[in-house]
Amino acid sequence: MCAFGRQAGMWEDWRREESNLSDTPQEPRQDSGDSAASANAPVMPGQGGESPSFAHLWARLKEHKVAQWTLAYGAFAFALLHGATLMSDALEWPHAIVRALTLVLVVGLPIAPLLAWYHGVRALKRVSGSELILITLLLVIGGSLLWLYPHATAEHSARAVESKIATPSVALVSAPAVFAPPAHSIAVLPFVNMSGDTKQEYFSDGISEELLNALSRLNDLQVAARTSSFSFKGKDADVATIAHKLNVGAVLEGSVRRAGNTVRITVQLINAVSGFHIWSQTYDRNLTDILKVQADVATAVAQQLEVKLVGDEAAKIEAGGTRNPEAYDAYLRGKQRLLRGDTDEAGDLANIASFDRAIALDPGYALAYAGRAAAVGNFVLFNAKPGDRARLRDLARDAAERAVALAPQLGGTHVVLAQIRAFLLLDNAGAAPEFERALALEPGSAGVQSAFAAFSSLLGRNEPAIAAARRAVLLNPLDVGVHINLGQCLLAAHQFEEALAALQDAKALNPDSHNVQQLITEALLASGKTQQARQQCELPSTRLDEDFRHHCLAMAYHTLGRQADADRELEELRALNGDASAYGYAEIYAQWGDKVRSLQWLSTAERLRVPSLMQLRADWQLDPIRDEPQYKAIEARVNFPP
Repeated sequence: MCAFGRQAGMWEDWRREESNLSDTPQEPRQDSGDSAASANAPVMPGQGGESPSFAHLWARLKEHKVAQWTLAYGAFAFALLHGATLMSDALEWPHAIVRALTLVLVVGLPIAPLLAWYHGVRALKRVSGSELILITLLLVIGGSLLWLYPHATAEHSARAVESKIATPSVALVSAPAVFAPPAHSIAVLPFVNMSGDTKQEYFSDGISEELLNALSRLNDLQVAARTSSFSFKGKDADVATIAHKLNVGAVLEGSVRRAGNTVRITVQLINAVSGFHIWSQTYDRNLTDILKVQADVATAVAQQLEVKLVGDEAAKIEAGGTRNPEAYDAYLRGKQRLLRGDTDEAGDLANIASFDRAIALDPGYALAYAGRAAAVGNFVLFNAKPGDRARLRDLARDAAERAVALAPQLGGTHVVLAQIRAFLLLDNAGAAPEFERALALEPGSAGVQSAFAAFSSLLGRNEPAIAAARRAVLLNPLDVGVHINLGQCLLAAHQFEEALAALQDAKALNPDSHNVQQLITEALLASGKTQQARQQCELPSTRLDEDFRHHCLAMAYHTLGRQADADRELEELRALNGDASAYGYAEIYAQWGDKVRSLQWLSTAERLRVPSLMQLRADWQLDPIRDEPQYKAIEARVNFPP
């Protein structure tokens, strides 16, 4: 009865309103006889025309300006939302503010015509208390449903992706590929330098890289490596393009503003699939708290991506660092120069000086010791005088061992020590456990994976080497170095066609690299494509080192039966390099079938301790002498592990 009575009351109000409107004077209307007749004639079902009720309702809608109110509301909502978005970008508001405003405006859309019905003519009726409660309930219910809808959609998409992975299906050739990056995958873009001083670029880049390294220590997080993510620096590429090229589901970007020993770091995490902001934060800190900032950002990112931190992973984020601002600054300067790959003597000495300053300011700075070991190692390989090499090798080893002692939980310190032992001290048995420990600690690091792959390949452990090399390519797809490393691992495994394919991928990334071209030529020689290799080596336009060109032609001419030409190329090579290329002469004589001379030159290479001796087990060019007792004795002295 109550419900019926309320409805009856509403209809009574409607009739009263109709009677009020009907009292309004009307203009007299002149109708023709036909039209009058047609007006008086009843409209039968199926005969066309409009029903009186529909025509009357349409007239009422126009009378109450419902359409005008709705359009005006839509225009107002669009302008308000656009303005809020601009303000959000300018003032770095949390994305949740714009999202909440959008939800309110969407829920308000059906309320606009409802209010127009009541107030569109002469405000004949005020909104009652019960109607106000009803509108409020609609806002709350509608807003809640819309707020939950994106989460439900994301969960549905995740279940769909998991279902596709679990149950492979045959897709239509014409269907576009769905972007489905790995779960918990992220790229850290180089932070923008907001200091107004281009000389501070090393600092903003260094902050970005240290944060990237901290995230890569989390085992459940797949982090795109520095070379790939930094390749977008200074380029006008949107988040979606970057994510597709790096195959990641999230992108972390930010800015750094430094003033003395204070720094403002602004970061924002973006869902690369939807394009929406996930999280953002601004940190105003002293440089003494920089480790805490890195830990806070890494932990927040892990939480937003639903990565579970287990064991000592949270502690690993801050491990090996410093709270001394000047030591941190000196370390970043040395690290950025080291990453540029400068191999000139002045650059090496500047790197060593930067790391030495960091260590002097903080003797417990593990990462500075690791940087010093790497810088001294580079100096030994490229610029040290022969008489200084033994002393410098010991200095590099001591610095690397100190880094491991200070931060044994960091994979990067173990990698540096392993590389010093393997490539400077020729201590493969001592290097092997360090590489394995590094891989166990940081499987998500492309640098660790690539270093482990190269070393395993040199030991003749081809399967784990290729697996790690492919993993490094996955983590660092835009770095030519990891593609080269994969090609070399495949060459060592005598998978020559696959090696050519990997090296062609490297060439696509860097068409002008003479190193890539030399490896492609070597792969052609190894696979028996001697004529193609010869053509590459004879072309003056081919970007090849002169000593490699002579080496290549000495082998190619011999295979093609042009021994006189082969002898000439070998003599020219010896005139260029003397005994320094002893290992290369051993390779050439082995391929010529002259085992005696090959072993003689290999002994010379051992006496000179040339780094190329590390390639003994993996070098296909030495296959003809591998069973010789003298070769096996040299291999044993190089200290390869079993």
